[in-house]
Amino acid sequence: MKFSIQRESILKPLQTITGVVERRQTLPVLSNLLLNIRSDGLSMTTTDLEVEMVARVSLEGAEAGDITLPARKLVDICKALPDGAQIHISYDEEKERATIKSGKSRFNLTTLPVSEFPNIEEVKGVFKFEIPQNVLKQLIDKTAFAMAQQDVRYYLNGLLLEVDSGMIRTVATDGHRLAVCEHETNVSPGEKVQVILPRKGVMELSRLLSEGDEPVKMTVGNNHVCVMLKEYSFTSKLIDGKFPDYQRVIPRDSDKDVTADHELLRQALVRTSILSNEKYRGIRLRLQDGLLQAQANNPEMEEAEEEIEVQYTGAQLEIGFNVSYLLDALSAIDTPNVKLALGDANSSCVMRAEGETECTYVIMPMRL
Repeated sequence: MKFSIQRESILKPLQTITGVVERRQTLPVLSNLLLNIRSDGLSMTTTDLEVEMVARVSLEGAEAGDITLPARKLVDICKALPDGAQIHISYDEEKERATIKSGKSRFNLTTLPVSEFPNIEEVKGVFKFEIPQNVLKQLIDKTAFAMAQQDVRYYLNGLLLEVDSGMIRTVATDGHRLAVCEHETNVSPGEKVQVILPRKGVMELSRLLSEGDEPVKMTVGNNHVCVMLKEYSFTSKLIDGKFPDYQRVIPRDSDKDVTADHELLRQALVRTSILSNEKYRGIRLRLQDGLLQAQANNPEMEEAEEEIEVQYTGAQLEIGFNVSYLLDALSAIDTPNVKLALGDANSSCVMRAEGETECTYVIMPMRL
């Protein structure tokens, strides 16, 4: 087995798929990546038993074979070589070692048996559809921040992917806030499909997707989801659990509507948050005609106060929030103005981009 490839041709796909590889592994072979070499192409696979990623690269004149190599060491070697370097990789079966040569550089790497490398079972599709990759990336990026981290309610440590007739939707919640984003698309699954992608799979898929509008093929199975791109494929196990009914969490009777300049509000919250309690991040919002006042204090008796003009006419309201949750939602919105819908001091805030209904952010209030 041997092949030659230019540094730039192998480095980017290597970096893309090695994010899956954990630094500490239960199985030594999971620190390696699997290389399947054929005369016309190379496919490289990494997995952590939950997520599998495959990159495909064209080759010419290669000698076919399969080996596993230490993933991070291979990436570091390729990164350290000069631009435009030609890399030659060969394998000595007797010594069970691979040799990497480039110019006057030479590296010997130990390998592990290909037979030990785990294979995620093929996804038997319950439902298949296509979606532009920039749309899928946007759906993920505008909601994933609201996923829980290491919550005992394991189904919250992931992202709900919902496919309904004519609509694809992503939903994330950690029990204190909710993010919902949807996009109209030409799909008809027959009945609503709901699956929960694990946190790590969501992050790796977001990194893999680009801003281009090329379609990706998605296959949703009972236990896995598979995303096929031109040069990559991504497979992830699904979280087995029932996602909460997110529609019940979105308030429908908020009677106080506020329209604020996106950047003015963001800057005011950032400045006020400097003196908020570091642990609870609480901030108090006061609303009155045409004005929104943000106020924070901390155990050292320090205070911060900001005031901005907003479009609001209605009764006065004072309500507390975790300022980080407000800022996260604002970061996912990219319109000049944002709309806030509020009820009373015990009701959740609904935040949306002005003039858009595709994405909805719900933030529960805090007692201060």
